[in-house]
Amino acid sequence: MERTLVILKPNALLRGLAGEIISRFERRGFAISSMRTAVVSGPDARALYAEHEGKPFFENLVSFITSGPSVLMVLAADDAVALARMMVGDKDPSCALPGTIRGDYSTTTRQNIIHASDSAASASREIALFFGEDAGNG
Repeated sequence: MERTLVILKPNALLRGLAGEIISRFERRGFAISSMRTAVVSGPDARALYAEHEGKPFFENLVSFITSGPSVLMVLAADDAVALARMMVGDKDPSCALPGTIRGDYSTTTRQNIIHASDSAASASREIALFFGEDAGNG
């Protein structure tokens, strides 16, 4: 089974969507290997979004994800990264298809409600960042 990191961002929690979104992953067949609620620290946010450092929107990404509690989850399934990304949908809510999480719940690209790892390598790095190297393996 492959693992991926999914983060329900602060606005998902403020809007009371965490349970609904988690249920979507469970109904799809994902196993929740690890899960916790936390306020993402500045250094962790910078590490999460390191590939965007220097871009005009980088500071807004960091500021938003550190603005309140998030739900961090390690999800496991066959082809977990691709499947989670398909369920999450396009970053731009005007392009996200109905039935995807962003298509149903996001209203802005800058503060979309969910993060999902974009590759197996990113998933490994992101899981280690938030849960340690062996998170969700047992």
